[in-house]
Amino acid sequence: MQQVDSLRASVFVTPQALAAQQGVAVLAIRNPRGDEQATPRIPGAVDVDLPTELASPGGGTRGSRPLPDVKALQGHARGWGLRQGQPVVVYDHDRGLVAARAWWVLRWAGIADVRLLDGGLPAWVAAGLPVVHRPPAPTAGDVVLSAGHLPVLDEDASLAMARDGVLLDSRVRPNYIGGIVPPGTPPRGHIPGALSAPAADNFTEPGPFADAATLRHLYAALGADGTKPVGVYCGAGISAAVNVAALASLGIASAMYPGSWSAWSADPARPVVVGGRPE
Repeated sequence: MQQVDSLRASVFVTPQALAAQQGVAVLAIRNPRGDEQATPRIPGAVDVDLPTELASPGGGTRGSRPLPDVKALQGHARGWGLRQGQPVVVYDHDRGLVAARAWWVLRWAGIADVRLLDGGLPAWVAAGLPVVHRPPAPTAGDVVLSAGHLPVLDEDASLAMARDGVLLDSRVRPNYIGGIVPPGTPPRGHIPGALSAPAADNFTEPGPFADAATLRHLYAALGADGTKPVGVYCGAGISAAVNVAALASLGIASAMYPGSWSAWSADPARPVVVGGRPE
């Protein structure tokens, strides 16, 4: 049980634990950034715009949300005030469905101690903790980032993962099933061999992630039990990070396909499966 708790605590942090911790950088992940003056926030939280700060310009077979250039990401991170070796907590207003992208990108870029606020801002408010409306003016940080600290998949590796390991599709199930589309629009469906694993299934009704036993059963039923390599994709490389985080909290490593369906479907040569079965 202690190991399970330790694994979970390396990925998620409760509102109470965050409130008691000193020296942590807190990032509020927006998709896109809105009116910061009118948005409640955890005191000291710095706003981060997912489309422009956690991704590169997309399009075509690059996908909608390609990985950011690491030098540009470092510049943004220093602007948020991140310091070398400083722990980071990321959160959003939607349980973690958006903030998980920041968790993944920052770990990919070499920040070892990044955690998701379990349940997001609603859990913070439900715990009776304070919020403010004025964003801070952070002092420039000195964090140094480098790419490649988490595994990634491209198109060919994703197809191979579906054949030789376990490839999970974290989109809502209707998008996985797919169907008829108007002429000139990308196809709907899934990568051959991929299994449907909607990101929303990781959460409890109140908002936080399900307990470890539930998550373990969820993923074991899909073959993601630590005995085979695992890959994850979604629509544009955002909700897939939720599944990667949940698996990491169980001690199961997984690779992400950042281009995801937006990149896969942009190439007419790539096969598409329509229907509720993997193939």
